[in-house]
Amino acid sequence: MSDQLASPAVRTRPDENGVTVRLVEPAEYDEVGSLAVAAYSHDYTISEHYRASLLDVAPRATEHEVWVAADQADGRVLGTVATPRPGGHISELAGDGEFDFRLLAVAPSARRRGIGRLLVEHVLAEGRLRGAHRVVMNGGPHMTGAHRLYLELGFRRLPERETKVIEGRTLYAFGLDLDQP
Repeated sequence: MSDQLASPAVRTRPDENGVTVRLVEPAEYDEVGSLAVAAYSHDYTISEHYRASLLDVAPRATEHEVWVAADQADGRVLGTVATPRPGGHISELAGDGEFDFRLLAVAPSARRRGIGRLLVEHVLAEGRLRGAHRVVMNGGPHMTGAHRLYLELGFRRLPERETKVIEGRTLYAFGLDLDQP
């Protein structure tokens, strides 16, 4: 049995629109990488280095947990997000008692269906399940659509923790305290 299947975080969460959040399957790594590139490059210019990182799903799925939102009707992957395995972190931003996530991406053809919200709500549920007191993440300053979603869900900016610079841009830090509704 693979580590991914043995993880206590393995669950499927179907929503009312026929979309299930589950761990990625190895046969989907290329599809998930292409989806992430399409999502990020749809709205932003991305470097070749970042493109290669987005496409490199296998190592990410080995080290962390890569979740997908899949259409139950046809199995098509509509979105993805990565979280740490239990006991770990996926970024330098997360501290003790915090749960973090990265690489939230929704296929351009699946936008406006609530896929991003579903994936972030899944992340929040995972954080609660693992006993975290806060969920944190970084986002590029140009990712204003994602920022709106995070703020709608109750995240707040953490400017005092905005220390990471990627390709000349200081990343924004966001956090949501889980002990609050």
